[in-house]
Amino acid sequence: MQSGHHLQGVDLISLSGLGERTGSDMGSDNVTERGWTSTTTSDPSSNHTTDRCAEHTGNHPNGRHHGSDETLPDPLPIIPYWSAKRHLTCGNPAPHSPDSAKVFPWRGSAPGKLKTANAALVLCLNIDVDPPDIIKTNPCAVLECWVDPHTMPSHKALEAIGTNLQHQFEGLSLKIPYKPILDPSYEDLRRFCLNLRKQAKDETVCFYYNGHGVPKPTPSGELWCFNRNYTQYIPVSLMEVQSWLGSPGVYIWDCSAAGNLLTNFNNFAERRDQEVFTTRGGYVDGMQPYMNSLQLAACLAHEQLPSCPELPADIFTSCLTSPIDIALRYFIMTHQLPNNITPDMVMQLPGDLKDRRTPLGELNWIFTAITDTIAWTTFPRDVFTRLYRSDLLIASLFRNFLLAERIMKNYHCTPHTYPALPATNTHTLWAAWDLAVDTCLRQLPELLEKNPTAASAAANSAGQIGTSGGPVGQPGQRGANGPQAEKPYQYIPSRFFTDQLTAFEVWISRGGSALTKRGPLSLPPQSCSGGFDSADATNGSAINLNGISTSRGHQTDRDLVPRKPPDQLPIVLQVLLSQPHRLRALILLSQFVDLGPWAVNLVLTIGIFPYISKLLQAAGQDLRPVLIFIWARILAVDPSVQVDLHNTQGFKYFANVLALTEDHPQHALPNSAEHKAMCAFILAAVSRDYYNGQMACWRERVFDNCFDKLDEGDFLLRQWCALSIAQIWEGNDEIKVYGVDRGTQDKLILLLSDDSPEVRAAALYALGTFMGASGSANSVKQGGGGTGTQYQLEERIHFRMEVAVATGATLAVKDDASPMVRKELLILISCLVKEWRGYFVICAWIYWEEDRKWRFDPSAQPHEEEMTSGAVAEWLDVFGDDDGAREENRVLLSSFFTIFVGLLELTTDPYHEVATLAQTIADYIVALLLASPFYRLDCTSLDVPPPQVDSRGGPGGTHSRVSSLQSSPLMQHPPSPVLSRPGVIRSESMTSTLSSGVTTTLRRTSSFANALRNLAGGIAFPSTEDTRAPPSPIPPQSRLDFLAASRPPSPNYNVAQYTSPYSRPATPSTLNSTIVASLPPSPTQYRSHPDYLPSHVMEALMEEDMVRLRSRRRVATHGRRGGPGLGPGGDLSSPSGSVFSVDSNGNNVPLGCGTGNGLRDVLPLKSSFFDWCCEYFKEPQMRQAEADEPGSVQYNYQVWRQQRNEHVIAETQLQAPLAQTSRWDRPVANLQVSSNPLCMTLHAYDPHLVIANDTDMISVWDWSQRKRLNYFCNGNPRGTGITSLHIINQDVGGIIMAGSADGIVRLYRNYDSTLDQGPLQMVSSFRGLIDMINVRRGSGLIMDWKQSGGSLLVGGDSRIIRVWDAHTESQVLDLDTNSESPVTSIVSDHGSSSTFIAGFADGVVKVFDRRLEEDDAVVRSYHEHHAWVQNVKYHPRMGSQFLSASLSGEVRLWDTRGSDRATYAWDPYPAGLSCFDVHPQTGLFATTSALTPSNWRHQRLTIHSISDPNLSALTTLGLPTGLSVYPTRPPSPYIPRFTSLSFHPMEMLYAIGQPDGSVRITGCKFN
Repeated sequence: MQSGHHLQGVDLISLSGLGERTGSDMGSDNVTERGWTSTTTSDPSSNHTTDRCAEHTGNHPNGRHHGSDETLPDPLPIIPYWSAKRHLTCGNPAPHSPDSAKVFPWRGSAPGKLKTANAALVLCLNIDVDPPDIIKTNPCAVLECWVDPHTMPSHKALEAIGTNLQHQFEGLSLKIPYKPILDPSYEDLRRFCLNLRKQAKDETVCFYYNGHGVPKPTPSGELWCFNRNYTQYIPVSLMEVQSWLGSPGVYIWDCSAAGNLLTNFNNFAERRDQEVFTTRGGYVDGMQPYMNSLQLAACLAHEQLPSCPELPADIFTSCLTSPIDIALRYFIMTHQLPNNITPDMVMQLPGDLKDRRTPLGELNWIFTAITDTIAWTTFPRDVFTRLYRSDLLIASLFRNFLLAERIMKNYHCTPHTYPALPATNTHTLWAAWDLAVDTCLRQLPELLEKNPTAASAAANSAGQIGTSGGPVGQPGQRGANGPQAEKPYQYIPSRFFTDQLTAFEVWISRGGSALTKRGPLSLPPQSCSGGFDSADATNGSAINLNGISTSRGHQTDRDLVPRKPPDQLPIVLQVLLSQPHRLRALILLSQFVDLGPWAVNLVLTIGIFPYISKLLQAAGQDLRPVLIFIWARILAVDPSVQVDLHNTQGFKYFANVLALTEDHPQHALPNSAEHKAMCAFILAAVSRDYYNGQMACWRERVFDNCFDKLDEGDFLLRQWCALSIAQIWEGNDEIKVYGVDRGTQDKLILLLSDDSPEVRAAALYALGTFMGASGSANSVKQGGGGTGTQYQLEERIHFRMEVAVATGATLAVKDDASPMVRKELLILISCLVKEWRGYFVICAWIYWEEDRKWRFDPSAQPHEEEMTSGAVAEWLDVFGDDDGAREENRVLLSSFFTIFVGLLELTTDPYHEVATLAQTIADYIVALLLASPFYRLDCTSLDVPPPQVDSRGGPGGTHSRVSSLQSSPLMQHPPSPVLSRPGVIRSESMTSTLSSGVTTTLRRTSSFANALRNLAGGIAFPSTEDTRAPPSPIPPQSRLDFLAASRPPSPNYNVAQYTSPYSRPATPSTLNSTIVASLPPSPTQYRSHPDYLPSHVMEALMEEDMVRLRSRRRVATHGRRGGPGLGPGGDLSSPSGSVFSVDSNGNNVPLGCGTGNGLRDVLPLKSSFFDWCCEYFKEPQMRQAEADEPGSVQYNYQVWRQQRNEHVIAETQLQAPLAQTSRWDRPVANLQVSSNPLCMTLHAYDPHLVIANDTDMISVWDWSQRKRLNYFCNGNPRGTGITSLHIINQDVGGIIMAGSADGIVRLYRNYDSTLDQGPLQMVSSFRGLIDMINVRRGSGLIMDWKQSGGSLLVGGDSRIIRVWDAHTESQVLDLDTNSESPVTSIVSDHGSSSTFIAGFADGVVKVFDRRLEEDDAVVRSYHEHHAWVQNVKYHPRMGSQFLSASLSGEVRLWDTRGSDRATYAWDPYPAGLSCFDVHPQTGLFATTSALTPSNWRHQRLTIHSISDPNLSALTTLGLPTGLSVYPTRPPSPYIPRFTSLSFHPMEMLYAIGQPDGSVRITGCKFN
C-alpha cells in the first residue's frame, strides 16, 4: 500500500485552483486510467511492481476510485497480489549505497563557513595627484563611486566618494557596520585594522582596498598608503595586513596589477598555515586557516584597469556594489536602441531597488536570479554553498562579480577570485539578461514622458551628494516623487519569470531524474560529488525511478545516467518572493521534489529553506497543500530540520491542519485525508528522538488529534496517526501517562484487526514504543524501561496493564499473514521479556518440565509427575484464602505462558526474518533459565537429553512443526551465509580464560539445545542433521553445499540478524578478567543438593521483576527518562543486590537471575518500520511508475503479454468446441524430473509447468523447450509434504504458491530464470491453518485460489476451512466443516459468487456459502461417494453443475439446483481411480486408474465428454509407470496416489506424471 497512494500531482493541481494541468500529463488522470487497464499492470515478478491497483480498488473500504469508470475496458481489472512494496521489503528500508548516504551540507555549515562582522573601506585616492607609475589617457575615466572628483574641492570630493561607497555597500547588506578609511597613513591603517579584528572576534572581516591614487602593488606583495604629511607613498606588506586582520577575511582589491596582491596573499597565507600546523598541530577552535579567506581582484598582475571615459574609474567597485547602474550603462554602450535613449535617461529609470513592482526593482530582481543561476550551474556545489549561501554580503559580492567579469573582459581586464572560479562571461543566461534590459529600456521614453517629474526628482536626489548618475544606495525611489501626470504610463512587467517557470515545467514534464545515454543533457561524471549524487540519481541501491527498492533484485535502471538538474532552480527560488507567481512556483517545486531525495537535496542546497519556512507564516489557504507536500519531502530526506520547525514554531502550521474537522467547510482541504497523513508524518518526524519536539506536539494537542483520527477511513492517515503517537510518547513518561489516561493502548490494540497490514504494523510499532522499544534513528539507542513510571496507577494495575497489552497483541496478530506485522509483534514481546524476564524464565521452566513429562514414560521418573503443578500450587498458597489475589496471579502467569508459547511458535516461522528475531528472544530466555536456580533443583530435568521423536509427530502422533530448515539456536554448525544464526558458543579466546564451572554450563547449554529441538511436538529448533539434501539429480557436493542447496529461497531483504545472548562485541584481551567477573556464577559452584523448592525460585524471580518495576516507578521523575540512576539508553539496571534472595531457612542462596549478569543485553529488539514508512515520502507520488510509462521496457513487456494472452484466449475459444469430439493423444513433450511428481500445475499463458515431488523440492519447467528453469527447496519440515500448488497473478507474470502439510503457505517470485528478474525469492509465507488435527490418514493442506477476488480458501486436516483475503493479508472467515474427516479438495465458483465446494475423505461433498454464519455455512451435502473424494471441479460451461471423483473409481455430475442425487454417474475404473481433472475451457474430464497389485506396470488414462455422457471415451491410453516393483504405500502420507494429472488452464493440453519421474505433456489431435 505504501507505493502508490492517491496521485498527489492531480490533487495539488486541483486544490491549488489552477484549472488546467500546468505542463505535461504527468500525474494526470490518464495515469490511473492506464494503471487500471490490464495492458499496463506491472509484472509482479519484477521488482518494480507497485500495488496501486491492488490496494485501491473498488473493494477498498472507502470505495475510492482513481480515474473515470468510462475508460475501463473490462469490469475486472488485473490486480497482482503479493506484489506490493511491503512484500519486496518486509518493512526493511532500502540499504543505502555509500554514495547516496552522503547528504550535502546545504546549511552552509561546511568547514570554513564565513559570516561577515564588519568592513573596512580603504580609499587611497589622493585626488588631483596622479601616482608616478600610471600614465592616464585624455580623456579618461574619472568617476569614483559615481562622483566626479574634479567638480568640487578635493577634500569634499573624497568625503562624498567615501559616503557614496558606504551607501553602495549598505545596499548589499545593511546589517554590517562599514568604516570608510580615507587616504590613510600607515599608522591609521594599522590601528583601524587591529580594531576591526578586535570587534569581529572569530567572525569575518571585509577589507576593501581602492588604490587608484597610489602606485600599483609590487610583485613581492606590497600595497601602498601615505605618510602623515602625504609627502611619501608608504609600502605595506600583505604579511602585516594578515597579522592585523587575522582570519577569516574577505578582501577586495580594486587597483591595477591586483593579481600581485591575490597571489602573494595566498603565498603568505599558505606559509602561515603550514607553520601553525607544524608547530601547534592546527588552529584552536574558532580560528580558521588563512587560506579560508576569500579574495576578489580587479585584474591580473600584468594588467591595468580600463580608462575608457564612458566607464567609471572604479568600474570593478561599481560592478560589485551598484551592478544595475553599470549594467544599464554598459548595455546602452553596446546596443543600439530606438528613440535615442542616452545614458542620462537610463540613470533616470524610475523605481526602487527594493520594490519588485517597479521597473528598477524588477531589473534588480531579475539580475539577482540570473547571477544566482549562472553561479549555480557553473560552480561546484560546495563552492556555491560557501560563497552564495553563507553570508549576505559575500553572496552579493560574488553574484555581482560575475557582471564585473562579463564587462571588464571586453576591456582586456581579467577579474579573478580566490577560490578560483570558472569563467562565466559567455554563459547563455546573459542573453536572457540582455532581453530583460532591452524590454525594460524600450519603455523608458514613455515612462519618462508620462511621468515628467521622474527626471527632475532623480536629478535632485542625485545632486545632494554630487553624483552624476543613479545612486544605487539611495533609500528613496527614483522618479516616484511629485504629482503624477493625469494618465501615467502603465509599465508592462517583464515575462522573464513566467518564461523561466515554463522552462522549468518543460524540464519536469520531459522525463524523470535520468537518461538512457550520456549527452548534453546528462550530468558530467566528475561533478557527481557536488550534491547531485550519481548513485542516488540512478537510484543505485536506494530508491529507484519507480519508487521500489531493488538493491538485491534485478536492476533494470543499471545503465541510466543522471540528468543535469534544471537550470531554473535558483530562479524558482526567487519567484517564491512574488505573490502573483508564488503558487505556480510552489506547485512546480512540489513536482520537482517528487522526483526523489536527490531533488530535495538540490532544492535545499539552492537555499529554499528560509523561504519555505517563512511561507508557513502565510495565511493563504491555497498554499497549504503544496507546502505540506514539500515539507513532507524535506523531512523525509533531512530529519534534522525538526529542530528548525520546533524553534520557529513552524510545526504548529501542520498541527492546525491535522486538527481540522469536516465541520468547517470554509477550512476544507482538498483530498484532506492524505494531506493530514502528511501532516501526521511531519509531526512524527518533529517528535522523533527529540524531547522538545515531543512536548511541543503534545501541548499543541497533536497526540489528541492523532488519537481521534485512528478511526478515519483513509489507511494512510490511520497509519501515520499511529506512527505519530509512537514517536510522541517514545521514551517520554509524562506523555505515556497521558496516553494511558486516554486509553490509547486499548485503541491501538483494536487497530490490530485493521484491513491494512501497514496500519496493523504501525499500531504494533506504537505499542512497542509504549512498552519501551526505541523509535530513534540512532542505532546505539536500544530502548528499555517498559511503559515508564505510570505514577498515576497502582503498582499491580501497572503490571497487569503491561502484560495485557502484550497478551492482546500476541493473540491478535501472531498468525497474521503479513510477516512485516509478525516482526513488529516480536519487537513488542521483546520489550515485555526485557522488563519481566523472571516470569518468562518460570514459563520456560514449566514448559520444559511439562514437555519432559509428556515425552518420557511417567513411571520412569515419578518425581516429575506433579512437579510443575505442585510448584504453581505452592506458589499460589502464598496468597492464602485471598481468592481474588490467587486468581489474579494465576491469570497473569497464564498470560505470560500464552505469550511464551506464541514466541516459541514464531521461532519456527516460515519467514526467515521473523524466525531469526524470535530465536534471539527465545535464546535469551533460555540462557537466563540455564543460569537460574531452577537448574540446581534435584527434581529438574533440564540436563536430561530428550528422546528422539517420530518425524510425523510425538507419542500422540500429532503433525510436527519442526522446521527442518531452521538451524539450531544453541548449536554450532558449518558456517554458511544462508544458515539462520551462529551457535550460542562464546569465542575461543574468551572461553580459554573462563573457569571450568562455566565450561560445564556451556556443555549443559548444548544438551539443552538438543532437548529444545523437540519441544512440544517440535515447536522449537531442529538441528542441522535434520536438513535434507537435494535428491539424486544434483551432482555430489560437499556437506556445506548440500545444506545451502536444501534451504528455501531467501526474501528480497533478509536483514534480520540473530544475536546470541552470550556473544559480546570484540574486547581487548586485557579486559578478560573483567569479563570473567561479570559472568554468572556457575551452578556447579554451589552445593549439589540445594534445600529450596521450585516455588521459592518462582517467588524470587517474580519478586525481582517487581523490584525492577518499583525501581522504574521510583527513579523516573514525571517527565523524560534517562536521568541519573538509569543504565545506557535510559534503561533501568536491575536493582542492586537482587541477585540474592533469601530462601525459607534464611540462608543466602542465589535464587534470582539478576539481570542475567554476563549475558549480552540484546533486548529489546529494534524496529526499522518507521524508516521504511518514511520512504513513502521519498518516492514519486505524482508520476506513474516506470512500468506504466509508455515506451518503457516493463510497459512494452506488459503490452506484449496482454496481447499474447488475448491471442491465447481467442485461440482457445476456437479450439474448445472441436476438442470435445477429438482424440487427445498427440505427444507434445516428455520431461524427466527428479523423484515422483506428486503435484503439478500449468501456467495459463506461459509454457511453464511447476512440479512438486515427494522430497518437497519444487521444479519449474519450460515444457516447450523441455528445459528446467528452476529447482528449489520449499523448506517444510521433514515428514510433511507439499500438498497444494498454484500459480497466481498469471496475467502479468506469476508467483508460485505452495501449501504444505505443516499448515504453511509459501509464495515465490522470479522463478523464470530466462527473464532477467534477479534471483528466486520468497515473497511471503504464513500459517494458513493453525490447528492441524491428528488423523490417521490426512490430506495436509488443501488450497483454492481465486484471482478475481484475491481470496484464498485453505482446508485440510482441520475442522475448519479458513478464508484469507490477499488484499488485507488477513483471515476473513473460519467456516466450520461439520465433519470429522479432512478436506481433500476445494474449488471456488468461477464468477463473483461466494459459494465454493469441498470434498472430504469420507466421500461427502459439501457446498458452502461464505455469506452465512460461520458454523452454518454448509448449504448442500452430497453422500453418494463412499471413499476419499479425489477432486471436485465446476462444470466449465454450466455454472450450477460440478463434478467429483472418489478413489473407488466413481465420477459424478451434480446440479446444485436439483436434488441430492447425482445427475449422471461414470464408473471408469471399478478397481480404483488415481487422478481426476476437468478441462476449464471445454466439456471434458480425464481420469487415471489406480495402481493395484495385479496391475501396476501400466496405468490407464481415459478422457470423457461431459456434455454427451452416453458417448464412449474420447481417448484411452495405456501409460507405463516405470516401476520395477509394486509400491506398498504411496510416496506421501498425505497424497493417496502414485501419479499426477493436470489439464492446461487454457490450451488443449494435459500433463501426466509417473512414479519414475517421467512427465508427459499430451495435446488434442484436432479432427
